[in-house]
Amino acid sequence: MDQPCILVADDDADIVNAVRLYLEKEGFAVFGAANGLEALDILEKETVHLILMDVMMPRLDGFSAIMRIRQKRNLPILVMSAKTEDSDKVLGLSIGADDYITKPFSAIELVARVKSHLRRYLELGGAGAGGSVRRVGRLEYDFDAHSLLADGAPVKLTPTETRIMELFMKNPGRIFSAEEIYARVWNEAAAYAPENTVMVHIRRIREKIELNPKEPEYLKVVWGLGYRLEKK
Repeated sequence: MDQPCILVADDDADIVNAVRLYLEKEGFAVFGAANGLEALDILEKETVHLILMDVMMPRLDGFSAIMRIRQKRNLPILVMSAKTEDSDKVLGLSIGADDYITKPFSAIELVARVKSHLRRYLELGGAGAGGSVRRVGRLEYDFDAHSLLADGAPVKLTPTETRIMELFMKNPGRIFSAEEIYARVWNEAAAYAPENTVMVHIRRIREKIELNPKEPEYLKVVWGLGYRLEKK
């Protein structure tokens, strides 16, 4: 694939045009949408590899659009929003976003995050099937296919969730702090208070792999230290 395609959804045409300029200079193809419904329509017609999604949009807001997209697709979604409250960030991550960029953002930051998420997504998506498999109790992870089974059934993970599970499956029993998980998975120094970001993704994974997410058997908190995948 010569030119990865990025969808930018924002009701501010100036922001869409500015982001388009940033990304096209880096060699990306860019589709623009003015609201969530337009974004969904483009996804049905075009091949898209990453989405930049505003939150406050007419007709269909960004959060609602993300929930619809996650029913079918696992491509990276980065929320762009002027809302800086932690509750808004947690909500975005809870419904399936992979990252959250607060407006106003710099071109350098935006491009760096896009490249980072896109690189990891394309590496995961392009991997072949078969190969090295590790089992931990009911869980089975194929490192070549980047796929997870729980009780023999496929688990549908987002790219970020996949990277988190890969980290744990490589190191069962090891405790990782939230800061270390963030640095390894997001491939950047831990942001301010990364605990919420990591916590939300851990919670989403638990909902997919645990028989009782409120009493997890595998992904456990080690109070004051971080998280570990329990050896079985």
